Amino acid sequence: MKTLFTLTLSGITFLLLFLFGPAPTAEKRFEHPGIVQHPLNIDTPDQRRFVKVDLVKGKFTEPTEMAVLPNLDILVAQRRGEIMLYKQQSRTLKEVLKLDVYFKTTVSNVNAEEGLLGIAPDPNFAANQYIYVFYSPFKTSVNRLSRFKLVNDRINPASEKKVLEFYSQREICCHTGGSIAFGPDGLLYVSTGDNSTPFDVPKQTYVNKGYAPLDNRPGLHQYDARRSAGNTNDLRGKILRIRVKADGTYSIPDRNLFPKNEPKTKPEIYVMGDRNPYRISVDQKTGFLYWGEVGPDASADNELRGPRGYDEINQARKAGNFGWPLFIANNYPYRAFDYTNGQSGAAFDALAPVNNSPNNTGLTQLPKAEPAYIWYAYGASSEFPQVGAGGRTAMAGPVYHTKTGLNPYPAYYNGKLIIYDWVRGWVKAVSMSPEGDYLGMEPFLSNISLSAPIDMELGPDGKLYVLEYGKGWFTKNPDAGISRIDYLKGNRPPVMEKFEVLQTSGLLPYKLLASVKANDPDGDALTYVWSLGKGVKKTTNKPELEYTFTKAGEYPVSVKVVDASGAVVSSNVVPVFAGNEQPKIDIQLSGNKSFYFPGIPVDYKVLVSDKGAAVHKNRVYISSTYTEGLDLAGAQLGHQEAAQTLVGKSLMLKADCSTCHKIAATSIGPAFTRVSAKYQQNNKAVTYLSGKVMKGSSGVWGEVPMPAHATMKETEVRQIVEWIMSLAAKASGAPSLPMQGKIIPPATVNTNKPVLSLKATYADMGMAGVRSLSSTSVVNLRSNVIDVKDITDISQFSRRDISGEIELLLPKNTGWIKLKQIDLKGITSFLPQVKTMAQEVDYEVEMKLDNQNGVSVGKGLLSGKNIAVDAVADGKLHDVFITFKGTTKDIKERPLLQEVVLKGKGSK
Repeated sequence: MKTLFTLTLSGITFLLLFLFGPAPTAEKRFEHPGIVQHPLNIDTPDQRRFVKVDLVKGKFTEPTEMAVLPNLDILVAQRRGEIMLYKQQSRTLKEVLKLDVYFKTTVSNVNAEEGLLGIAPDPNFAANQYIYVFYSPFKTSVNRLSRFKLVNDRINPASEKKVLEFYSQREICCHTGGSIAFGPDGLLYVSTGDNSTPFDVPKQTYVNKGYAPLDNRPGLHQYDARRSAGNTNDLRGKILRIRVKADGTYSIPDRNLFPKNEPKTKPEIYVMGDRNPYRISVDQKTGFLYWGEVGPDASADNELRGPRGYDEINQARKAGNFGWPLFIANNYPYRAFDYTNGQSGAAFDALAPVNNSPNNTGLTQLPKAEPAYIWYAYGASSEFPQVGAGGRTAMAGPVYHTKTGLNPYPAYYNGKLIIYDWVRGWVKAVSMSPEGDYLGMEPFLSNISLSAPIDMELGPDGKLYVLEYGKGWFTKNPDAGISRIDYLKGNRPPVMEKFEVLQTSGLLPYKLLASVKANDPDGDALTYVWSLGKGVKKTTNKPELEYTFTKAGEYPVSVKVVDASGAVVSSNVVPVFAGNEQPKIDIQLSGNKSFYFPGIPVDYKVLVSDKGAAVHKNRVYISSTYTEGLDLAGAQLGHQEAAQTLVGKSLMLKADCSTCHKIAATSIGPAFTRVSAKYQQNNKAVTYLSGKVMKGSSGVWGEVPMPAHATMKETEVRQIVEWIMSLAAKASGAPSLPMQGKIIPPATVNTNKPVLSLKATYADMGMAGVRSLSSTSVVNLRSNVIDVKDITDISQFSRRDISGEIELLLPKNTGWIKLKQIDLKGITSFLPQVKTMAQEVDYEVEMKLDNQNGVSVGKGLLSGKNIAVDAVADGKLHDVFITFKGTTKDIKERPLLQEVVLKGKGSK
């Protein structure tokens, strides 16, 4: 694909993303000179009025680009060579041509992005039936633009006219471009990638590290983008512009970047300096060219190399050089770099760029570099904060224009550029001045969920059509499809808040109990259409359904909520299993359910039940580990089956993780089960992997980097990682603990690993017609030594951070700290540990249940001695307030609380 295809591990970012650069005075150098965010119209149309109408779904294998024909039929190019035709009247899909394309390398661990990449109809298609495609023929190392003829819903291979082709290096990765678009004057534009490797040269001291590929050592051509994108005599890393003649040949229009017959140049070039211009669009009113540029992966500016990676949205009002690989974003310059000794040269000059690579066959002096129109890195953007953060793959176009008699959307959007991001899934409407200057952007289609949108086109009906690649690399995705965006001028669609299935599995006959919570903004009565798999549908007037399955199998269950005017909102799909019921697994503790105590045995017992089948004890896997895990404030303490198996998975699905990873199958990133298995014996796995997700990572599972997710909540990242770690406990090969036994914590608590996690997993044998189902149960016990960094609920205490060390300054008069929902079973005393102060001060300390004025269960003086606790044997979890009351007048220096130690029977 577009180098798109090189996403990263967290679900995220293609190799495509490599373009960055800075310079020593990074802060000053990277200031934006003049972007002004103009206020947007307060009368922005209600986004709930935009609805997504699915035309075809789940039938495409790697769709790349589409062409909406005058009769609203749609042609779709698939990377593996098929051209598919969707017939809008019959709502059918069929193959009309299969090209023999190069789409897979023969090199281990190297993904090809070539294949059938682009498709567009001739502007005069109604009369000539011409279709243009951009593809990589299998037998020749070229990328080719050809013209075919569509007759009677078939494309005869013999109708091919080869318009243009150029050499492309194969068996490497990446960056293909391949998008085709026509301008209002009938000129044809086609984008090409830089055909360069963004990864590091193996076994070398000095490597690329995600900055501009400028390695010109002999034999390493693929690591030097100056040979292609920066080369005026090469068609790679460009956007070409030609006029195709009736006989299939072409002429060069005026005002391309280089005049005809100029030595060391190609006259077809309109725009040069592109990395991977994967999706292009031409404004049919102004003729301005727009494209998304997928950038490099460096996550930080580097004084020796240049800027971090950025994706770009670009606008070309005339021919120009857009900088890559010498510049990126707002013309941030890279530095020349000597890969033989690691020495940096001067930063490149945007006003007079020079390409002195020995691999360059074109001009040495290049046209001045043009800055990007919009740019953004992995992290939050100060210039364009609306784009968010995370993985990135920028796409651009079309520009919406109202037409006489064709105004499917509000006139508010007239003249606005539509941009979108393949990974982040958002769509934005960009406001521009009449001259094309950037004014601002705002959310567009914000109530619509898209699965990796890879192309957007305006149809002859003036409506926006969306092609979704689906969340998964190099495969047939169930969420791949074509949809149309409608705007409901009068009626608004329902809003769905929640869809749930009470029990997702059961023995036959299996009774499904499903419910949905939805409302209609216009107050209409709602109808519920339930899809139960295998073509079975049920309609109800109530938001719940009871249905009995009598045949074993896995069934995808979903619901559509329909209002009185036919507007629809659809739920996610929940797989249910008839004929096999998910086993139940439980960990029972005889002692305290919140804490463990050094040297005091933790007595546990694992119970497994599997309705309708015998329990095979050899399929039970039990493990314990001490981790840096959970803090007391976020308190994932006690029994955590739901938190591990449901919450973490749910958070993963909402994030961009699933774009690059599958649970058990390999995608652009490793399967979660492989990640889980790799780190089963690492006591710091949760903290280590959480840090990788937050900060980004590369080189662990291959060349494709995982971008940073600095804006994600750390607690949510940990829950995702905890869920991942629960997937492959038995895959580690370590022996299972017995189903009943004792775990004896060490005599001294390791403050770096204060959580004891006891995990039990059971996978049943499956039933006839239904696969094996598994359940996981986890109990987390926190050390009895509670560091003040884990105490966030305080009153009248002063919280101080001294070089990363958290301290709590006791109140002058009265204050409290709160320990949330803890078990007091077996707790016999507690000890607040304070730092000794010069002045002697006295505090009365008291432990109370449920609120600061609750029942007292322990009282004493802050004297460095244990304070006895009355037995609490109600079996409940309590919020525990520990109050501190100062009894010394004129306190000059208040003590510092460092930790609270809870002591149990037998502990020292």
